[in-house]
Amino acid sequence: MPLRQIPALCLLLFLPFTASAATALTETSFTTHWVGYACVAIFVIAYALVIAEDKIHLSKSKPVIVAAGLIWMLIALAFMRMGDTHSASVAIRHSLLEFAELMLFLLAAMTYINTMQERGLFDALRGWLVTRGFSLRTIFWVTGVLAFFISPVADNMTTALLLSAVVLAVGGSQIKFVVPACINIVVAANAGGAFSPFGDITTLMVWQKGVVDFTEFFVLFVPSLVNWLVPALCLMWAVPRAKPAPLDEAVVLRKGAFRVMFLFGVTIALAVSAHTLLHLPPVLGMMTGLGLLKLFGYYLQHRERTILGYRDREADAVLEVSEWRDGRKPFDIFRQVERAEWDTLLFFYGIILCVGGLGTLGYLALLSQALYLDLGATPANVLVGVASAVVDNIPVMYAVLTMLPDMSHGQWLLVTLTAGVGGSLLSIGSAAGVAVMGQARGIYTFFAHLKWSWAIALGYAASIVVHFLLNASHF
Repeated sequence: MPLRQIPALCLLLFLPFTASAATALTETSFTTHWVGYACVAIFVIAYALVIAEDKIHLSKSKPVIVAAGLIWMLIALAFMRMGDTHSASVAIRHSLLEFAELMLFLLAAMTYINTMQERGLFDALRGWLVTRGFSLRTIFWVTGVLAFFISPVADNMTTALLLSAVVLAVGGSQIKFVVPACINIVVAANAGGAFSPFGDITTLMVWQKGVVDFTEFFVLFVPSLVNWLVPALCLMWAVPRAKPAPLDEAVVLRKGAFRVMFLFGVTIALAVSAHTLLHLPPVLGMMTGLGLLKLFGYYLQHRERTILGYRDREADAVLEVSEWRDGRKPFDIFRQVERAEWDTLLFFYGIILCVGGLGTLGYLALLSQALYLDLGATPANVLVGVASAVVDNIPVMYAVLTMLPDMSHGQWLLVTLTAGVGGSLLSIGSAAGVAVMGQARGIYTFFAHLKWSWAIALGYAASIVVHFLLNASHF
């Protein structure tokens, strides 16, 4: 084995089957330089800490932020020793721009989801489900269908948490029902997010990169549906036929709930229009929509302050929640911004800069040669999905997009599909799975999910076959 391939293979082992473009190495490659070796080692250590997050209780953003800083300092040092004080700055600014667009887009979406949750929309849906008196099998299918169709708009983690709460409220400690129902929700939430630019971080990155147009994602609807239905049909037979007694749970929607939903629809339309019609970044439409929500939030805050009898902002800050009438404060849009997943957003910063740095050093081009040229586009894209079950799909997909392999449109759709649904193979492979494991602690576990991985793998394989059959014209 040539010595120059060792660091690339180390990275390949850590990011299994990560892909990059089939382009030549950068004009200056550091893949055999001590700086390259050091950067790979820093990234591997940082991501090992991310994987061990549940064990060591260290937020995943912390190690990758430090790693990003160290990697780019080393890259700058390497260029400076060659007399180049410009290239590193240009390269990192490109990565920072990509992060800024992704973060602002997600911040707007998260604020809308948090506001809808605060207005009681998700509680109302959960309350409606648990009071219907459905049989366990009916709840299994209803929660699966809802997960599949909610996750394209809301993120898969929020969707999974909402519907797993329904399963736990109805099923309690009935393991024979809760385990297959939770697996079904995780698979459905991940599959539903794969055919929408808003359904998953990976699809959002593909759309913002301009590789796949907004409407083209919907050709993945049937493959995504197959990806969920195949394991769901297998899991269904493990669900008891019992019919639990309906629960009493009255939930009242707060003022403006449906108008927030309408504004979210308007915001999505603005993002799509900005990208499709005006050729502007989608984040512009999302931030404009966030501005509309802030204006509506001003109306809600003014109305609720009047109803609750408090108009002084300084008094608001002093009073405890229990001192307000009915035990709540008026609406404040900035509380919803605060509730955004900041650890996740900062994790994206670290990952994007780390992977961008490794690409600048030349490692992604080596991986491109090993996978997309030597192995072939189809096997590489299928393995990207398998890799996302072990390693987070975000760095995997970002590596693919960073180097832009020369492949057909059908292959780009394939890697979008596999990266989106591959995380379902293991409970730790997606944010939805990890979230549900925390919610149904001790019942839905890694090994409980692993027992059904064969059924999920059947769905994974079937979705790929269906994609090749239905979307042959894209290849």
